[in-house]
Amino acid sequence: MLKKIGLTSLFILLCLSSQTFSQNQQLLTSQQFRLGERIIRIAEPGQLVDSVNVWGDVGSAGRYLVPKGTRLTDIVSYSFGPRTFSETQTQIDWSEMRVEINVQSFDKATGESKIDKFRYRFEEPYPEGMADFIVSNNQTVSVRVKRKAAFRDYLSIITPVISAIGTAVTAIVLITDRN
Repeated sequence: MLKKIGLTSLFILLCLSSQTFSQNQQLLTSQQFRLGERIIRIAEPGQLVDSVNVWGDVGSAGRYLVPKGTRLTDIVSYSFGPRTFSETQTQIDWSEMRVEINVQSFDKATGESKIDKFRYRFEEPYPEGMADFIVSNNQTVSVRVKRKAAFRDYLSIITPVISAIGTAVTAIVLITDRN
């Protein structure tokens, strides 16, 4: 009887461990393309890839795994393009917006960094060489959207300063009037 209970317990233990193993395998296969936080796979599995960092004013910054031969304009599109609207802006003058894209690569042999720079306005065509620029492994693409400062920008800086000065003057006047 004791031998029968031992065999039954061993059988149940084996069944439970195989079920747990099966669940772990399903978990691993369902998440095999989730490589990490902010690592985005654009290339198909089995395809040769380049790993490119995209930083700055884009819709989705991160490390992109893209097919070899990907153009700079494509990688900017994969990252949802230059981010142009923030919570504080209600109206945007597109003619005043400038985009600066820097592609930095590091040459291990010489120990030097090289930066390719592209600058343009939204209503202008891409600058020369940008549409044909092919990104390569371990490059960093930084995107920056600039605009000329508007009156509202200056006002948002000056108003708190004037308010602080006014509060200080009022406090000084109240203190001196009590004495």
